[in-house]
Amino acid sequence: MERSAQGFAGTGIPGAGPRVPAQPRAAECDRGVPERDRGAQERDRGTPGIAAGDRMSGPDGMSGPDGGSGAVRGEHTHSETPFPRPRPLVQRSSVRGQILDALRTALVTGELLPGEVYSAPALGERFGVSATPVREAMQQLALEGAVEVVPNRGFRVIVRGTRELAELAEVRALIEVPVMLRLARTVPAERWTELRPFADATVRAATTGCRATYAESDRAFHRAVLALCGNDQLVSIAEDLHRRSQWPLVGGPVSRGRADLVADAAEHLTLLEALGAGDVDVVQALVREHFAGSR
Repeated sequence: MERSAQGFAGTGIPGAGPRVPAQPRAAECDRGVPERDRGAQERDRGTPGIAAGDRMSGPDGMSGPDGGSGAVRGEHTHSETPFPRPRPLVQRSSVRGQILDALRTALVTGELLPGEVYSAPALGERFGVSATPVREAMQQLALEGAVEVVPNRGFRVIVRGTRELAELAEVRALIEVPVMLRLARTVPAERWTELRPFADATVRAATTGCRATYAESDRAFHRAVLALCGNDQLVSIAEDLHRRSQWPLVGGPVSRGRADLVADAAEHLTLLEALGAGDVDVVQALVREHFAGSR
């Protein structure tokens, strides 16, 4: 079932306070100028232009204005009117990044429902962009395990259960607990004081009651702590696991309310104090309990 009528709150989809402005179609961003003007420019340079009836092939060998065939994927397509040349063009990668952030927010808040199928063209219409950056963002989410590809239909949001959440908590503890214990023994107290603004930011975010806002500040705090180990690969893997643990479970609305978020944020302050004091026993207990209760 395709979600085509209801907008996503806070994700840039019309009807819910757009975050992502309407952008030129991805094909036009790639070419830089409309097709009719490109041919004229190439003739001025003495190179052959592209006839209006010529087919453009994307990187996968499929034909289509955005490098892929909507018909082959079973998705609807529509004609596109190019913007006037004086209009500044936004790079597609920038649009894709904004769409990816908005979709991640929709996952965290539960606006993208587990088990539902969403097509790139339908989502693109809501965002005011072509299907290409949406499809690319969805493919990134597929790599992260948030969605799966449904041939000729779109992308289905993965259905998760409590077992997966417990497994993620276990893996995060295996990675982060030893690192934090080592940091508690080796990092000077003043360095932990410098991280206090990250902990305070989680407290402020928690008081808003917005799960997406808190999720972002929560990841920023843990990223700042782990960054002290100097291992970029470890930080990247830990953040990916952390992001996955923030997706809501199937079976109803998001269960964690404002009070839960505030309590979770308070643990960050306590953890910083324990790290600064070098109290490894308290650090170990706090981190394990924090992971087990985080959602």
